[in-house]
Amino acid sequence: MENTNGKSLSTFICRNEPLKKDKLKWKSDYPMTEGQLRSKRDEFWDTAPAFEGRKEIWDALKAAAVALECSDHELAQAIVDGANITLPHGSLTECYDELGNRYQLPVYCLAPPVNLISERGEEDVSDNPEPQTAQKKEFQLKVRLSTGKDLRLNASMTDSIGLLKKQLQAQEDIDLAHQRWFFSGKLLTDKTRLQDTKIQKDFVIQVIVNQLTPNQ
Repeated sequence: MENTNGKSLSTFICRNEPLKKDKLKWKSDYPMTEGQLRSKRDEFWDTAPAFEGRKEIWDALKAAAVALECSDHELAQAIVDGANITLPHGSLTECYDELGNRYQLPVYCLAPPVNLISERGEEDVSDNPEPQTAQKKEFQLKVRLSTGKDLRLNASMTDSIGLLKKQLQAQEDIDLAHQRWFFSGKLLTDKTRLQDTKIQKDFVIQVIVNQLTPNQ
């Protein structure tokens, strides 16, 4: 098979380089808040699979992008290898599946811009060890698994990630050791409380499931 430049596409795709560890650096046309960045990412991941390519490859690329941004290079490489994704340039910005379909990820899905602005101060909640009474109200926490499945958990802002992991285990039979929770590009530890993450009720938490097995 040949492309418009007369080069063999199959020969080009055979050039597969490992994921580069260097983090992408880019600047947005305007100072972007964390919420705006999440919205752009959600819009891309919700619409991209509808245009071209295979959904399972898009799901793998999304999981790899989250892992890479959280500096888990080994997990990102394992996800890419497990899905038979080829990286001609060692970057998720351009890749191919085993059928030769091309996938391109925008830079904003791989790293935050250098001019990202925080929506709130970092020390307004974390320095207060006592949970606020108003934050004990339960709500439906949106969780998106790396398998592509979306679900909701009953949660309150004082809940720890460890407690929510147990709820996810009971609901989806996913072992605690196989769950890795991320929000806003950061790995969440078991002791982290939702109020420490500055999450709001309409935001989504990403959960990478470390079982590289097909999900029906």
